[in-house]
Amino acid sequence: MITLLRISGFALIDELELALGPGLTVLTGETGAGKSIIVDALGLLRGGRSSAEVIRTGRDEARVEAAIELAAGAGLRERLVADGREVDGELLVRRTIARTGRGRVHLAGTLATASELAATVGGLIDIASQHDQQTLTDPDHQLAILDGFAANQPLRVEMAAAHGVLVAAREDLERFDADARTRAAREDLLRYQLTEIEAAALSDPEEEAHLKAERERLRGAEKFQAAVARGEEVLYAGEGAVVGQVAGVARELAGLGSLDPTLVPFVERLREAQAQIEDVARDLSRYGQGVRSDPARLAEVEERLFLLGRLARKHGGTLADVIVRGTEMRRDMAEIGSFEEGLAARREALEAASARARKAADDLSASRRAAAGGLEKRVNKVLAELALGSARLPILVEPREGAESGPSGADRVRFLFAPNPGEPPRPLAKIASGGELSRVMLATKQALAKSDQVTTYVFDEVDAGVGGATAETIGRKLKAISADRQVIAITHLPQIAVFADIHFRVTKTVNGDRTTVAIERLDGRQRSAEIARMLSGATPTKQATAHADDLLRRARA
Repeated sequence: MITLLRISGFALIDELELALGPGLTVLTGETGAGKSIIVDALGLLRGGRSSAEVIRTGRDEARVEAAIELAAGAGLRERLVADGREVDGELLVRRTIARTGRGRVHLAGTLATASELAATVGGLIDIASQHDQQTLTDPDHQLAILDGFAANQPLRVEMAAAHGVLVAAREDLERFDADARTRAAREDLLRYQLTEIEAAALSDPEEEAHLKAERERLRGAEKFQAAVARGEEVLYAGEGAVVGQVAGVARELAGLGSLDPTLVPFVERLREAQAQIEDVARDLSRYGQGVRSDPARLAEVEERLFLLGRLARKHGGTLADVIVRGTEMRRDMAEIGSFEEGLAARREALEAASARARKAADDLSASRRAAAGGLEKRVNKVLAELALGSARLPILVEPREGAESGPSGADRVRFLFAPNPGEPPRPLAKIASGGELSRVMLATKQALAKSDQVTTYVFDEVDAGVGGATAETIGRKLKAISADRQVIAITHLPQIAVFADIHFRVTKTVNGDRTTVAIERLDGRQRSAEIARMLSGATPTKQATAHADDLLRRARA
């Protein structure tokens, strides 16, 4: 339940703090005093849409904060702790709306998104207003009410999961089957391309580079041979070759080494150089023997390079890409070869998914049909207590249009309404008046009070269109619901306000050019005076005061 609510810079509110508690809390005040602003603020805490228009004039931001007490062992509390959020008995929530349009959400000590806020707090606070009387007539909302009464959440989770698997299996089969229709043409193309690649006998990604180097040698064979011969002549074979001259210098210096030992290292280095020059000359000779003018080989290399270039352009740009593509083609050919096995496997998967979805839908339908009668009886009992003793609310569970189930199952739920004996039930949206809808909504809320996960019910003038004894009965019903859940009710009926455990009065004051909404808690004679005002107007009569005291006394009895 909400233990503390703070509102700042929101609409007509400057600063406001409400300490709330268990039981029934009512907010009263003159029409237009700003009672519904509190509901709007709570709507923001539930993840509702925000707008800079709610920011009070002269302020840069609006802020709504709440402390929500969570029961020990509650699943939500465990999930928040598992997510690394701070929850020490109470869930702290803050939402800020900035005039720049960028708002912030703090959930249990850390930043969060509006959708995370809705997923967390939206399930703890339920707001029922005159607008919700219209959602009560929506078939999807009626389905949710029945599922809430039947505690069908685990079945709905399984239904949604089974439907998701079914959709995925069907799409997979359709994609595979669409591929199959072009399988023959694709197989022919793959076989042709793979034959071409395999005929090239590719194994070395660097083959093209090696062949290009060989081509250059073959094209310039005479130049290479001339350069090699000249190098060998200069270095080793010719008259006055470099190696002979180096050897002569080494011998001369070696003869002087006995006279000056510092020359010995020079001799050693020259002999090393002589050996290296001889090695280079021999290597050049061997290289020259390998270089020959071979037009046939040159033509062969040119043809191979042309083939490799064509394959590279066709399959990715490099020889390595062609080799990889060949591997992929072999795999694709293997998959095409196992088409029948793949098709059978996907059909089996679809059948299994269909069976799972059918079972989930059947289980959900059976639970709904079993619960519909119980919900109908409970709502009809409350309607009788709300001065609709002859009214009935038959609840029909019917197959949806079309044979296949959806994420919420295969059912359509319809709430019918028969306000008078002898009249056939008709859809609730077409026959119920505003006052009747208010009472039907209250009856369904009471029916769900012990089974849903909501900790706080907020009723925003759902007593519209009723009065007198019926209003008193509604007050007693709200009091009864507050035994299981925290209830906050905005009302203009004194017959309801007298049942409150906590009573707040909302007032609007004008100071110069500024209008401000304020809220004060009423106790004792203040509360009696407010009830008297609600009975007779701004200046209560003695009779109204006496009547107010009598209503308060009867409410406590």
